[in-house]
Amino acid sequence: MIKLVVKMLANAVVVVGLTMWFGDASFLSALLVALVLGAVAYVLGDMTILPAAGNTAATIGDAALTYLVLWGASSMLGWNISYFDIFVIAFIVGIFEFFFHIWLLQDGIPGRKDNNGHARFPAQR
Repeated sequence: MIKLVVKMLANAVVVVGLTMWFGDASFLSALLVALVLGAVAYVLGDMTILPAAGNTAATIGDAALTYLVLWGASSMLGWNISYFDIFVIAFIVGIFEFFFHIWLLQDGIPGRKDNNGHARFPAQR
């Protein structure tokens, strides 16, 4: 459970902070987007892609998901944020996710019933 909290906090700090800095996102809308992004990324990236395809694929998937979610949110919520700024945020989230995945693979992925074969280091497969 602590790993999920760490992921949500890190996503919130990066996404909320940078969307408010780069654009004109409100704190509440940016926080809501960050929490939804963190939950979806955990289910898709960490519980599905990471065990099946490894750290590199899960990191690229998480960064791409971040880009798409922020692009959609900025479009729907009227944030004044450029595509390059969204790319920068997604890149920073991707860096965090790379190391977060290593941590997940070392101890097992919380929420998965079968961690056999996935709780090993090195994280690159």
